[in-house]
Amino acid sequence: MIDWGSPVGWLLITVGQIAAVLVWILLSLAFMLWGDRKVWAGVMMRKGPNVVGPFGLFQSFADFLKFVLKEIVIPAGADKIVFMLAPLISFTLAFGAWAVMPLAPGWVVSNINVGVLYLFAISSLGVYGIIMGGWASNSKYPFLGSLRSAAQMVSYEVSIGFVIVTVILLSGSLNLQTIVEKQAGGFWNWNVLGGGGWKDLPAALVMIPMFVIFFISALAETNRPPFDLPEAESELVAGYQVEYSSTPYLLFMIGEYANIVLMCALMSVLFFGGWQAPFPTPFTASWNPTAASFFGFMWFFGKIIFFFFLFAMVKAIVPRYRYDQLMRLGWKVFLPTSLVAVIAISAWRVFGPGA
Repeated sequence: MIDWGSPVGWLLITVGQIAAVLVWILLSLAFMLWGDRKVWAGVMMRKGPNVVGPFGLFQSFADFLKFVLKEIVIPAGADKIVFMLAPLISFTLAFGAWAVMPLAPGWVVSNINVGVLYLFAISSLGVYGIIMGGWASNSKYPFLGSLRSAAQMVSYEVSIGFVIVTVILLSGSLNLQTIVEKQAGGFWNWNVLGGGGWKDLPAALVMIPMFVIFFISALAETNRPPFDLPEAESELVAGYQVEYSSTPYLLFMIGEYANIVLMCALMSVLFFGGWQAPFPTPFTASWNPTAASFFGFMWFFGKIIFFFFLFAMVKAIVPRYRYDQLMRLGWKVFLPTSLVAVIAISAWRVFGPGA
């Protein structure tokens, strides 16, 4: 028998948790990518993927097989080690961020007290994979594309950081699980509405715009339309990925979509109660803990799907920004607005009715 309290038992449990989260994310990505294409097709009055499997559900798996079986082409003058390392770094960091994401009560790989700081660190490191990919390609076009992408990501990380500070001020914790637990009891306790029930409702006048800023910044952070300037098919063909093919290109794309789903999960956790239902659920108190956790997980996953649908709709209906418009929005609109919001929420916490 394995002693689950021993170091070996702890290692097996941790590896099992990581594998479970990894498999869930990869399967979710496959069907969300199908959903993304279906939404886009529906807006344009096309059918979208509908051949591979029932309703085209296996299209993502067919695309995956195609990428894996293709030949890996490396440009003649490229730095081969860095060229192959860049997509691996992007892929690894995208999934590493999920280590602190609470999926349900007790369902988190690493419940650390500085989970928000960990996410900041991982998202900052993600720029390195893009810069390495553009530089190692030994071509000015991918290099310029990587610089555009890095500038865009750094610009919108600043406003995302200040928006998250407002959530930390409301919750009083950097632990993502604690942030979710403090939003229990119904939608009127969610951070998007002030996080303190009816008495904190005036704070919603700040937090609702903060959610909007977070959502738009998440689009820019993950290179989604209308902020897909690093790729911009009409201008750059594929930006920093232009020299990539086969599996390395697939790793970049999986990493990008994993970041998109991570942003959807973060919006759920920070603003909309994570796994908490929008109404009190006293009937779950008598349930088995696993069943209660699964009930919470379904709410969490439903919120992720809803926010991903919003991402897909924006991609389908909003025209692309120019690069100067992108930078002006980030530095001249979002940054000062989020700074004022931090001051306003700080004042509310000190002088408001819940002080």
